[in-house]
Amino acid sequence: MDTKALRQKILDLAIRGKLVPQDPNDEPASVLLERIRAEKQQMVKEGRLKAKDIKNDTIIFRGEDNLHYEKFADGSVKCIEDEIPFEVPEGWEWCRLKQIGNVIGGGTPKTNVIEYWDGKIPWITPADLSGYTDMYVSSGARKITEIGLQQSSAQLMPTGTILYSSRAPIGYVAIAKNSISTNQGFKSVVPYSGIISEYIYYCLIARTENIVMRATGTTFKEISGFQMAETIIPIPPSLEQVKISKYVTQILENITYISDERNVLQKLIESAKSKILNLAIQGKLVPQDENDEPASVLLKRIRTEKDELIKTGKIKRDKKESIIFRGDDNSYYESVGKNNCKIDNEYQTPLPDGWEYARLKSICTKIIDGSHNPPKSQASKSDYIMASSRNINHDTFVELDQVRYISKEDYEKENERTFIKENDILLTTVGSLGRSCIYQKFPSNLCVQRSITIISTLILPEYLKMYFDSPKFQEIIVTEATGTAQKGFYLNQLENVIIPIPPLTEQYAMTSYVQCLMFNIDQIYHMVRE
Repeated sequence: MDTKALRQKILDLAIRGKLVPQDPNDEPASVLLERIRAEKQQMVKEGRLKAKDIKNDTIIFRGEDNLHYEKFADGSVKCIEDEIPFEVPEGWEWCRLKQIGNVIGGGTPKTNVIEYWDGKIPWITPADLSGYTDMYVSSGARKITEIGLQQSSAQLMPTGTILYSSRAPIGYVAIAKNSISTNQGFKSVVPYSGIISEYIYYCLIARTENIVMRATGTTFKEISGFQMAETIIPIPPSLEQVKISKYVTQILENITYISDERNVLQKLIESAKSKILNLAIQGKLVPQDENDEPASVLLKRIRTEKDELIKTGKIKRDKKESIIFRGDDNSYYESVGKNNCKIDNEYQTPLPDGWEYARLKSICTKIIDGSHNPPKSQASKSDYIMASSRNINHDTFVELDQVRYISKEDYEKENERTFIKENDILLTTVGSLGRSCIYQKFPSNLCVQRSITIISTLILPEYLKMYFDSPKFQEIIVTEATGTAQKGFYLNQLENVIIPIPPLTEQYAMTSYVQCLMFNIDQIYHMVRE
């Protein structure tokens, strides 16, 4: 469920009059707007408004041809049907924002005058509303003094004012819970009698896309006071504004609750998956079978197989070949040539009977990063895809439509670095660290950049990938990565990672069981989301 899109849909239905039923007994919005016009005329007489503040007021009406027109103060009339975005119910009216509220800018007192700051008047900037989710706001990070207010273009606005950020960015909205002022990054609306602040709050959120489209600027977009005042909005009767506001608030609270619960569920699922992988690599997920061939025999067979590959020149001998074993004192030791060294400081977790520890290089025939040469522009899509770490997600390739290519000639020049065979593991080791997948011959024309390491293993690839996915390895690769501009976990570090090795039969049983558990967890999550 896309909660963001759902919220927008709810608001769209609300301002179209499709969320709550209309009551024909409600005073129509046309009467409300007429009363507001009379109120503004009275405010001019009393000196609370200037004549210039209402001289550009207009009236939007539907003509006999069923089109919308706007009548100006000089008596002229203009068809504005192209500005009306949708039909509204009977009893509703369209109007400019300036007709139902006073649009006010803000200001900033001089920051080098200490007398202007740390007073008692709340002063809001768009940064104060970044990530803010409440409808109402009472204060920001700073306050100004009475003299600071008087010596700047900031204005003190009453409770119920709708604050709308007009630049950097456009569209943060809140309602003043008390008297408040803002900087120049706002175009606020002080509503007239009969206009419900909460309705205008939701209306402006729903109309933000239209407001942004009309904004101007190069360095950053800004909606001017004039443009903001010209925003066309639908006005229901006052009683319906109240109903809409209450109903939308209730629905959005429920959506937020569902979204929060989904986030909690997602965290629980991620935690459960991590726990499963940790239990798996500790030998605590599936029962051990004492009849299984022990991992020591498997590792001995791997050493024999590697000796044969060395003899035929297919791989090079490791001058620091490693064998890890448990001593009589139950500690772990490593034999490199004629030297034995205690390595309990590297791994202190005891393994189940039949399991062994081994360095990654001991169980692999190839650990090498991808091509160090940048793709050339003359290569085409008929040549070889050169994937980078961004193209590997856990288990899958992504965004393969956004890759670069290398020619067949360059591919063959770097055969060892570019050739990937079926069941090789691709592990991201520069930039985005620790994501992996097992190559299954798709795409067939694949090679990788140096941000990806190609690993050919002689144990079950699915088990080794499961270890790479485990919190244990993820912690290693993140904490031990080096570099400044981009973190990297380099080949000498990777090949010396110590891996817990179960018997081969248990590797198959474990990976099968883990895959089943992960599938079931994902199914539950998708069912809940839907």
